[in-house]
Amino acid sequence: MAVTNAVVAGADDNGITDALEAEGVEVARLEGVISRPQLEEAGIVEAQLYVLTDVSQATTIPIVCDLSDDIRTVVYSRESSPEFVKAQLDFAVDPKLLDPALVAEELLG
Repeated sequence: MAVTNAVVAGADDNGITDALEAEGVEVARLEGVISRPQLEEAGIVEAQLYVLTDVSQATTIPIVCDLSDDIRTVVYSRESSPEFVKAQLDFAVDPKLLDPALVAEELLG
């Protein structure tokens, strides 16, 4: 599945948005408390990738999976993902371990 659209949720202090855009991905950004309507407005139903950088918003992952069967879910954060979402994650990585350009390349390759 080619990734052309992504939603990045949470603060992007590590630059994953820029890395994805450098790979040609159209990225919608969400910050703050994220709701289902906000996800829908950001284009989550059409997106192929959801990247969460704020694990305090982990409840969005089950919502995203409910809205789209074919989306890849990623947590890109130094904090651990809560147990209740781990089964729905495709990929979780600490920014200290992999820089955003490498993560973007891996997600798109």
